[in-house]
Amino acid sequence: MRMQSRLIGSVVTVTLVTQLTACGTLFFPDRRGQIEGKIDPVVAALDAIGILFYVIPGLIAFGIDFATGAIYLPDGETAQVDPVDLQQTIGADGQVDKQQLKALIERETGRSLPLDDPRLLQQRGSLQQLASYGLQPAA
Repeated sequence: MRMQSRLIGSVVTVTLVTQLTACGTLFFPDRRGQIEGKIDPVVAALDAIGILFYVIPGLIAFGIDFATGAIYLPDGETAQVDPVDLQQTIGADGQVDKQQLKALIERETGRSLPLDDPRLLQQRGSLQQLASYGLQPAA
C-alpha cells in the first residue's frame, strides 16, 4: 500500500510540474521571444488538455506560452545582413544605434521590428560565448 501511494504521489507531482512550466516553453524553447504569428495547434491542444485536467495550471500554461511567444509557429524565413553594414550601426561610443539598426533590418528584410518594445530582451555576449558555439567573430 505504501508503494502505491508513493507512485500516485510521484505521478501527480510530475503532472503538475509539467503543466506549470507550459507546454510550448518546455517543448520549443527556441520559439521564445516571438511577438506574433500563427498559433501552433499542437501547443494549444496540449495547453487545453492541461485546462481539462487542472484548470489553474492549464490557464497558467496558456498565459506563459502567450507571454513568451512559444505558442506561435516560426515563420521559417531567414535573413542575413552583411557584417559591414552592421558595423555602421555602432556609434563612436561602442553602443548600437537602435534607429539605424531598425532602418537596416527594414531595408534588408522588408520587416519593421519593434526595437522599442518593452518586451525586447537585450543580451550581451563575449568571445568565450561565441567560441563555445563554435562561432568566429567576424564583424
